Amino acid sequence: MSTEHIKVWDDGPVRIVALNRPDKGNAITKLMAEEVQAAMQDFAASDQRVAVLTAMGNKAFSFGADVTEPPELWRAVPNVGWQTDKPLIAAVEGWCIGGALVLAMMADLAVCGAKAKFYYPEAKLGLTGGMIAALPSRIPHKIAMELMLLCRTFDAAKSERVGLVNEVVPEGEALAKAIEWGKEMAGFAPMVTGTLKRMVLEEILPRGPSEQWALHGARLASIRESEDFKEGVAAFRDKRPPAFRGR
Repeated sequence: MSTEHIKVWDDGPVRIVALNRPDKGNAITKLMAEEVQAAMQDFAASDQRVAVLTAMGNKAFSFGADVTEPPELWRAVPNVGWQTDKPLIAAVEGWCIGGALVLAMMADLAVCGAKAKFYYPEAKLGLTGGMIAALPSRIPHKIAMELMLLCRTFDAAKSERVGLVNEVVPEGEALAKAIEWGKEMAGFAPMVTGTLKRMVLEEILPRGPSEQWALHGARLASIRESEDFKEGVAAFRDKRPPAFRGR
C-alpha cells in the first residue's frame, strides 16, 4: 500500500490515518485520496477496532482538493469510497476547507483544536462536487446553508455549538483526544456499535444525489479495477474462455 501522501500507524486498538503534506496544507491529491481509500479498506479488514482520520501539523487538517492534481475525492470519503461498521473519529487542527470538510462531516465523531476553522468556499469558486449537500442531515438546516451559501468560516467554538464537532480541545490535542475516545470505544461490544452505526447510515441519514452517484461510481470502479476485469480482457485477447474468480 502506497503511503507517499499519508501516514498510518496504530496506537493499541486504534488505527490512525493522517494526511501527510503539511507543507502544502495537506491538500488532497489524486494519490492521497487513493491512499486514504486503501488505508481505510485495510483498516476495515483488520483487527483494529477504531480509526482516526487526522492530518500532520497544526496549520491545516486540509486545504481541500489540490487543483494541480485533482483527486477523485469520493475515494477518501467515509461511507462512500470505503465502508466499515467500525467507529471513525475525525481529529481536526487548523483549517478544514472544501472537500476536507466533507471528510470530517462524514465521520461518526469529530474533535477539533481550539484554532480549527471550517470553510466551504465552492459557491465563490463556481464549482462543487455536491457531497456537502449531506450537511443539513448532520447539523441544523439553516446553519448548514449559512456555511454553504454564505461561505462563512466557522471557528471551533461555533462548530461545537452547532454540532459539527463533538468537542473542542486546546490546540494540538485533537489527536490525543480522538485516540482516547477510540480506546474507550474499543472496549465496547463491536456488534452493538457496528449495528447502531449501520442502522444510522442505512435507515436514518439520507443520502444526497452526489453521494448516491459517488457510491455507484465506487461500485463501478471496483469492477474496472478487479482481477476479473483483467482476466476478461486477457481471455478476449487470447481467444479463450475466461476463468472468473469473483474478485
